[in-house]
Formats: sequence, structure tokens, C-alpha cells
Amino acid sequence: MRDSRDELRSLEEEGLRRELRPLATPQGTAIELENRESFLNFSSNDYLGRTNSALWKQWFQESIEIHGAGSGASRLVCGTLAPHVSLETRLADLKRTEAALTFSSGYATATGVLPALCAKGDVIILDKLSHACLIDGARLSGATMRIFPHNDVAKLKSHLQWARSQVGPEGRILVATESIFSMDGDACPLEDVIKAKEKAGALLLLDEAHAFGVLGPEGRGLAAACGVEDRVDLHMGTFSKAVGLSGGYVCGSREMMDLLIHRARSFIYSTAPSPALSATIEKALDWITGPEGEAARGTLWARVREIEPESSSPIVPRILGSNEAALAAAEYLRKSGILVPAIRYPTVPRGTARLRITLSAGHTREQVLELKNALAGLDLTR
Repeated sequence: MRDSRDELRSLEEEGLRRELRPLATPQGTAIELENRESFLNFSSNDYLGRTNSALWKQWFQESIEIHGAGSGASRLVCGTLAPHVSLETRLADLKRTEAALTFSSGYATATGVLPALCAKGDVIILDKLSHACLIDGARLSGATMRIFPHNDVAKLKSHLQWARSQVGPEGRILVATESIFSMDGDACPLEDVIKAKEKAGALLLLDEAHAFGVLGPEGRGLAAACGVEDRVDLHMGTFSKAVGLSGGYVCGSREMMDLLIHRARSFIYSTAPSPALSATIEKALDWITGPEGEAARGTLWARVREIEPESSSPIVPRILGSNEAALAAAEYLRKSGILVPAIRYPTVPRGTARLRITLSAGHTREQVLELKNALAGLDLTR
């Protein structure tokens, strides 16, 4: 039997040992760790700076008084409450689809949806840099998996052609990709991906986790920014990034959502999310899609441009290669009072360890200047 101490020692030797960092303050652009160290925070996904918003907290408190704190059961038993239905109706309207379904997290969404739609005899094709939730969902499905190099549409087309020859008339082919990639911050070539999947008669699941609230009209995401919302079969996303709360969603046809209600195990066998949370998310969506959300996106992009003028997203990676170099760079910034943890395998491929800098509408120009000055003193060529 393997000894867990040996496994931990091996992780330590490879520079892959991690630790939890309990915060003594709420999430924000300036934080304090449990040991009272203070940092500027350039590592969270709170793109619009809403996690500790006074308005969000007020809405949550009011919603608890009205709807209660918990759901008490899974959605199919007796846990479907009015805020769940209202939020899903609002989401479907926002994403221009017939229906929507919400889950406890983005991870639960992917690991529920992919095995519900695909099985042995089907094919799932993923971008190599797709998030772990998509990879895990594909593995759970039992379908044949094919991976194409990051954003390589030519290879995607080749995989689609092969898949069509394999599955027969009853088989399903599903392409899964992120719209904005979580660790690299770049965008997928969405219009080309859509043309390829349409030609092959495949479905497309687009994970908009890091684009929702940030890109496109009303912050609806990359599909909306490209004007192709109606050509995406399944719109997936999360409320834990720009929305500043938690939970996941998928939007699509009414028949597809009904099928997921019957087959998505992470939906069927999980207690429903807090109704107060669902009610708060719906209010937050109204804010994000309104003039205040538009102003926040303007501020966010101004902060992004101050660091990386050509960036496609608020995610700005600095790839260093080795684990040791990434850890050393993170420690250097830590000593400068800036929190940007080292991102290493398995979150990113081996040999691509990095700093993953994220910007927020909550950051001030002065805070971003402090980050720029610290980065200027950092050797990013190792």
C-alpha cells in the first residue's frame, strides 16, 4: 500500500506541494491572511469586484428572510423553490435560449451535463486546455475522447471527420471548449469552431465561465460578443466569477434541459442550492446587465489595459516554465505585498508553470501601478 507521507514528500520534491491560505478578511482587492499579513490581491476571479458588495450582502440577507436559508431536498424531491425557477427563466432570457438549469457549481454542471448527454458509442472532442471539469465530465461519460491542440481548428475538423465515421446515425458528437481559457486568458476562435461543428453535425458546449459578465452586450459572454448565441447548443457558465457568488448553469433547448433533469446525476442527487442564493443571483444579473454593470466593465477593461493592452480577458498569465521559477516569482511578489500564487501542474501542463494575474473592477489605478512596479523588478525570463 502506498504511504501518503511518501506521496506528499514526492510532491514537495517536485515543487507541487500546495497549502490553503485562510483569509482573515472578506474577499477583496486588499486582503489579510490569517497570520495578519496584508496583500494586494491579484489572484481572485471576482472580475467586477462584487463578492463583498454592500448591495449583494443586503440582497442576500433580505432573500434569506423571504425564502429561507436552505432548500431541504434535491430539486426532484421537494427542493425546487420559486427562486430556482425564476432564476432559470431569467437565465434563459439572458442567454437567448428556450430553457436553463442551475447546479451547485460550475464543476457540478460539467460533470452532470457531459455524462447525461454522451455515453459509450459517442465522441466528445475537447480543446487541450479545457478546464478540468470538462475533462472529468467527458471521462465520466464513457464516450470516446479526442483532444485537439489548443485552438487548432484544423485538427478539430480532422477529429470531427473521424468521429462522424465512427458514431453512425444514432451516435452523438459533442465539442466542448472554454470561450475564455481560465489559465491563459485567451479566447477560442468561436466562429470557426461553430462552422466546423455545424458541418459535422455535432453539438457544441461552450463554457463561458470567464466571459460571462465580462464580454459582450450586457456581459452575456463571448458568444454574444461574436453574434453567434443562437448557433451554440449548450451555454455553460458559473456565478462564481464576475457575478461574485457561487453556482453553475447550462442553457439550451427545452428538450435538452428536460433530458438533463432526468439524467444529470450531479443535479438529481444534490440538495438544491439555497433559494436565497438563487434570488440574490437573479438580482445580481439585473445589476450586471444594466448601466451599473456596464460601468463596472468599463472600469475593469481600463485596469486590464494598464497591464496588458492587447489582452482578451482580465486574466494575464506570465509563463515561467519551471515550478521553481514560478514559486520564486510568487514569493518575490509576496514579499512586495502582492498575492499572485504560482500555478503549476496539473492545473496547467508540465513545463508551463506561471503567475496568473487577474484584474478586477475593484482595483484602483494606484494598486495596478504597484503591481506593475513589482513586476518590473521581477525576472520573467527564467
